Amino acid sequence: MTRVLVVDDDFMVAKLHSRYVSALDGFTVVGVAHTGAEALSAARRLRPDLVLLDIFLPDMDGIQVLRELRAAEERDGDTRSADALFITAARDAGVVRAALRAGALHYLIKPFHRSALQEQLQHVASLRNRLDALDEARQEARQEDVDRIFGTRPPGSRELPKGLAAHTADLVERVLRDHPAGLSASECAEAGTLSRVSARRYLEYFAETGRAEVSLRYGGTGRPERRYRAVS
Repeated sequence: MTRVLVVDDDFMVAKLHSRYVSALDGFTVVGVAHTGAEALSAARRLRPDLVLLDIFLPDMDGIQVLRELRAAEERDGDTRSADALFITAARDAGVVRAALRAGALHYLIKPFHRSALQEQLQHVASLRNRLDALDEARQEARQEDVDRIFGTRPPGSRELPKGLAAHTADLVERVLRDHPAGLSASECAEAGTLSRVSARRYLEYFAETGRAEVSLRYGGTGRPERRYRAVS
């Protein structure tokens, strides 16, 4: 269960964001704060896994809140720090850069659809699970582990197996990400104007390298259908 602290100076907005979080399996809201001071106090007391932070707070901005959270964690020697996701109307490029440098995982600009927030929440949960798995295995991280945590490698740096082409891999990946609910190899082939065999080869490669998840859909008869969903 991912424990979330919601921080927004608008009581109704904070309530709405809390509702979005609570509607998602695996997440629970452990507290709500409306000022920077309240956020810092609540974070110390509640030890959330994730903080949803607004930039515009009455006493200090959200970036300062995040910096103080990080400083407190360093003073306390806390090895499991809270992640931060900014949710704000601030669009200035300098603010976005400052949020990134302060350690934010992502930055959502208001207004947004609830699915955008829930997609980011799922990304946070996936990220934390990957890090936990490395800790539990007590093993050194491989490059592919790091790539999954930090995101995919820059275009052109991926080493594809023999027989797979970079431009087709990019096409299949775009199709996959355009269908967040998942799709079959046949549906991917149709959307990307590929053969079903080719689409399946790339989808299976993505599944093997952790960039896609596979689930089975059982019908009335015959073999279950394999469905693929992009990993955030």
